[in-house]
Amino acid sequence: MEKNIARYLEVTEIGPVQAYKNLAVYPLLSVVASTLDYLTLDEALPAGLVEITEIDPGGSVPELKLLNRSARRVLILDGEELVGAKQNRIVNTTILVEAEAVTILPVSCVEAGRWSYRTERFGHEERLMSARMRAMKSGQVHESVRASRQYRSDQGAIWHEIEEHARRRGAESPSMAMSEIYEKERPGLDEYVSRFQPLDGQVGALFAINGKVVGLDSFDKPETLSRVFRKLVTSYALDAIDWLKPEEEHPAREAGAAEFLRQVPACSAEAYPSVALGTDWRLASDKATGFALLVDGQVVHLSVFARQNGGRGAGARPSMRRFSSRRRTRS
Repeated sequence: MEKNIARYLEVTEIGPVQAYKNLAVYPLLSVVASTLDYLTLDEALPAGLVEITEIDPGGSVPELKLLNRSARRVLILDGEELVGAKQNRIVNTTILVEAEAVTILPVSCVEAGRWSYRTERFGHEERLMSARMRAMKSGQVHESVRASRQYRSDQGAIWHEIEEHARRRGAESPSMAMSEIYEKERPGLDEYVSRFQPLDGQVGALFAINGKVVGLDSFDKPETLSRVFRKLVTSYALDAIDWLKPEEEHPAREAGAAEFLRQVPACSAEAYPSVALGTDWRLASDKATGFALLVDGQVVHLSVFARQNGGRGAGARPSMRRFSSRRRTRS
């Protein structure tokens, strides 16, 4: 394990669990806060400090162009959804963009049935891809960056997972947009999210669904966690709703959370140049997969998911590839 990640984990503690129905959230607390200064995408994009467009008028499914007009850096999270232009996308890994810089974002499509301009520029809905699909994508991106140094996903697998989720939840739409699932589940998601609050000194959270740990997301300082807390919980709650069995009880077990946190340093770690600033460390073991973005030796975002059996988690790779004939992809 990379020494800075190991040091970050050594001073991270698990706080008192918060639970609602089948979702348990274990706060990750730390006395260490980084010196990095940046805006989140939720702050920069609505203020017009960041502009995100198709890479050119014709568009390219796995790439978008970002212009940072701000004098400050901007943090873009793995799985954040960008809405508009020729089709909605999600970002394939966490990126810290330099001030006043242009960056090409590696993205995946989450709206298979549309390839026409809705808007010139992308907006956002403060939404993350569900944790289960982020876990699947994490393994795919690891394979891609190892093979080609490109942060690419298995686009066909992502379309397939969105389609299956939409069918299960009765949230199908003409363009098979991931956003429709969120809109369909909005009342339930709001109910879940209202039951969780960040604590003082909290930099991250470890999540369990149906009594089993599914993943963790943790950041360099409490301010970042506070800004993204609601949509982070929402991304896990989407899976909790999908897997809920009201007749079953799943008590929170802190021992399982502590064990998962102890397993993270056992992951192998491979370093790759980040899309923008810092180093992207890809983490993997037989029990977990994930990544960490480090800038100036400081952990900006650590994201680790439990590997699941039966194709319901990291590593699932359905072979279906839909709508590919409608898309122009740059290699």
